[in-house]
Amino acid sequence: MIDLRSDTVTLPTPAMREAIARAEVGDDVYGEDPTVNRLESMAAEIVGMEAAVLVPSGTMGNLAAMLAHCPRGTKAFLGAQAHTYVYEAGGAAALGGIVMTPLRNLDNGELDLDELRDELAKPPDAHFALPGLVALENTHNLCGGTAVELSHMAAVAELAHAHRLPVHLDGARIFNAAIALETTAKKIAETADSVSFCLSKGLAAPVGSLLCGSREFIGRARRMRKMLGGGMRQAGVIAAAGIVALETMIDRLVEDHLNARALAEGLGLVAGLNVRPVKRRTNMVVFEVDGGAPAAAKFAAAMKDRGVLAHARGPSSFRAVTHHGISRRDIDRVVAAAAESAGEVFGD
Repeated sequence: MIDLRSDTVTLPTPAMREAIARAEVGDDVYGEDPTVNRLESMAAEIVGMEAAVLVPSGTMGNLAAMLAHCPRGTKAFLGAQAHTYVYEAGGAAALGGIVMTPLRNLDNGELDLDELRDELAKPPDAHFALPGLVALENTHNLCGGTAVELSHMAAVAELAHAHRLPVHLDGARIFNAAIALETTAKKIAETADSVSFCLSKGLAAPVGSLLCGSREFIGRARRMRKMLGGGMRQAGVIAAAGIVALETMIDRLVEDHLNARALAEGLGLVAGLNVRPVKRRTNMVVFEVDGGAPAAAKFAAAMKDRGVLAHARGPSSFRAVTHHGISRRDIDRVVAAAAESAGEVFGD
């Protein structure tokens, strides 16, 4: 089976498995796990922050960040298509009393700066929640996995900081963004006050994310992690795989991007499929199937019969994600399967 549903389906490499078996461990809640401490130090350095904390998931990293930044009853401005807003179970609102305030996302993943400017310009009023945070996402999942331009991030940060608001970056796939933008994770993160990134997606570690920021902020975030049940004990077995991921898996993301580009080009030639154009494509391909939901369901079933899985994004929309487990030969097989499946659905 060629599984293109997500890069979360990646399996740990042999080097990761060996590192897990040999990991030196201690009680991380006491700060005594040397492998976790090393990973956190590496993570902070790679994004140019003072400190970092290991959390079980990207969702917890983003939630801990929002709880650490925002007092209860304050607003967090974020994109209407942001992962934190759409896919994280409303945790910041449900658990933190944070007023999630969505702004329009442009097709390229950027926030509508005019909407943000208008929101920030509102004078203090006892009727309204006070602003607390501006959140960004890079790469942007629901906008086709596109890498958001640094100039936009800088413009958002300038607006936020002018109103004394912190900026949090959901950088789940920040290393994919760095490759697409031909820059570094540190450069992407430099306008943010905190950043989270995942080890368990394109980097292929089995579990774990890092939340990075100032020492004072990470101190607060550790408390939030504990409150959320994320305080782990001998977590070096997780951190060991994460260290291998940071040392060996970042540069190979280029292969995933090339495979995604080939997949987009191939699917674009299949009658009945419409590939979403992306200016700075990373490892995602989003496409629509003509004929609405019934045709899309038949297409997905036909693809599965041919050994290919993709993630349904809507009644007739799908996302295909390239990753460590997908080869260039697999891409050729997927395109061939798509052509056969479309022929089965729409007729030759």
